[in-house]
Amino acid sequence: MNPFEQDLDRNSANYVPLSPLSFLPRTAAIYPQRTAVVHGRTSFTWAEAYERCRRLASALADLGVSKGDTVAVMAPNTPPMWEAHHAVPMLGAVLNALNVRLDARTIAFILAHGEAKVLITDTEFHPTISEALKLLGRDLPVIDIDDPQGPGGERLGQVEYEDFLVGGDPDYAWDLPEDEWNAIALNYTSGTTGDPKGVVYHHRGAYLNALGNAMVWSLPPHPVYLWTLPMFHCNGWCFPWTITAVAGTHVCLRRVEAKAIYDAFADHGVTHLCGAPVVMQLILGVRPEDRRDYGQKVQMMTAAAPPPASVLAAMEEQGIEITHVYGLTEVYGPAVVCAWHDDWSALSIEEQAELKARQGAAYPVLEQLMVGDPETLEPVPADGQTMGEVFMRGNIVMKGYFKNPSASERAFAGGWFHSGDLGVVHPDGYVQLKDRSKDIIISGGENISSIEVEDVLYKHAAVAAVAVVAKADERWGETPCAFVELKPGATVEAEELIAFCRERLAHFKCPRHVVFGELPKTSTGKIQKFTLRDRAGQL
Repeated sequence: MNPFEQDLDRNSANYVPLSPLSFLPRTAAIYPQRTAVVHGRTSFTWAEAYERCRRLASALADLGVSKGDTVAVMAPNTPPMWEAHHAVPMLGAVLNALNVRLDARTIAFILAHGEAKVLITDTEFHPTISEALKLLGRDLPVIDIDDPQGPGGERLGQVEYEDFLVGGDPDYAWDLPEDEWNAIALNYTSGTTGDPKGVVYHHRGAYLNALGNAMVWSLPPHPVYLWTLPMFHCNGWCFPWTITAVAGTHVCLRRVEAKAIYDAFADHGVTHLCGAPVVMQLILGVRPEDRRDYGQKVQMMTAAAPPPASVLAAMEEQGIEITHVYGLTEVYGPAVVCAWHDDWSALSIEEQAELKARQGAAYPVLEQLMVGDPETLEPVPADGQTMGEVFMRGNIVMKGYFKNPSASERAFAGGWFHSGDLGVVHPDGYVQLKDRSKDIIISGGENISSIEVEDVLYKHAAVAAVAVVAKADERWGETPCAFVELKPGATVEAEELIAFCRERLAHFKCPRHVVFGELPKTSTGKIQKFTLRDRAGQL
């Protein structure tokens, strides 16, 4: 027998399952009087925040919620949503944070498929939830959040959230999970092709990605974090637990608006925020009367489309430094980061933008990142040209899809998580996305990356947002069609944008059609290309 396995057993003294729940009592014990959560004129210290979480856990237990049950929450970025991220898993239950922009039919499907035992919902969403509950067709205990900062709305349950907390025990005794593989959260994908799939997170992955966020962002003690990223999106990329781990301050933002962002910068000394490129557009497009001065340097983490040079320069002028990340719901949010090298900061802003356009390298808590052939799983050469599918492997990959073993099997085929994203590997090992496999445009037998065309259009001074999709063409099969949202007050003709592209791209890659107007976006700021593909088909 291996001597290192003899009389060296795992026990309660040397092994505790990893869980992000361990961060909260530690922070509350060390910094009880520091500000934990801010919401308008209301704020809670870490001692008070921990007490509220235990009250919520206790009250839910009294409702019969226990290990393995699902608790659904329909709320914006307010204290109840943050508290649910801690209180629900304290019971061994699973948090299902609902996308507040979904329609009633989809919400009803999620409540049914996720087997919700209790629903906590903000009164603002009464019309949607009311209809969803009718479609659900079964009784479901409802707790109403009547937020004074909200627009109000009819209550659907028997108790309001704050009254519900009063009935809970502030000293409620809870335990970490017996097994770190236990589920902590259930997040549903967008469901653009059929019903959404339920992605299951475990305590181990949530713990590791929370710390991964702190590592790649070099988070200092006590950052002030502004909630511009929805907490329902990949559990806010695990930041409800990250900021708690470093004893920061959560500044809640019920509505993501330019004035509210600048007010938070100035009034609360915000140092960090996350969000899609649409948040950068809000910051840069603020009305002069809504702009506020602030003295601190601000760090922003963004995903989706890489910011063009002009946006990077404008954000830096505002004192905001950008970190570009990439991930998916299936990997707890961000799992890849454009890890910055100090000497890159001496480059021109255009060269920096080119480097930041690359999604980058694996998080330190992601074991492996590979671009390979989707059939053979052989890695592509690191030449920056050969395209393959992006694969991931490690502890921050989901447990699987809830009650969908066939989808899980496909996602994990060959021992890798198949992202469905296409990319290349540069000689320095950094990965750069080129497209979703479904978004590649095949014109005359040639593959055209929609991202490559979008990158060029973003460089035009008049363009605020752009999406390029395939349009059917009798001769070429498909040709690029660009949907463009212009900056306020800007004007440009379609012919000018097409010529702009032809000066910078091979001509077959340039859009043949340009359509102007506001782009449809998800609640997390991603452009809904499936909607635009439908529009292109009707042109």
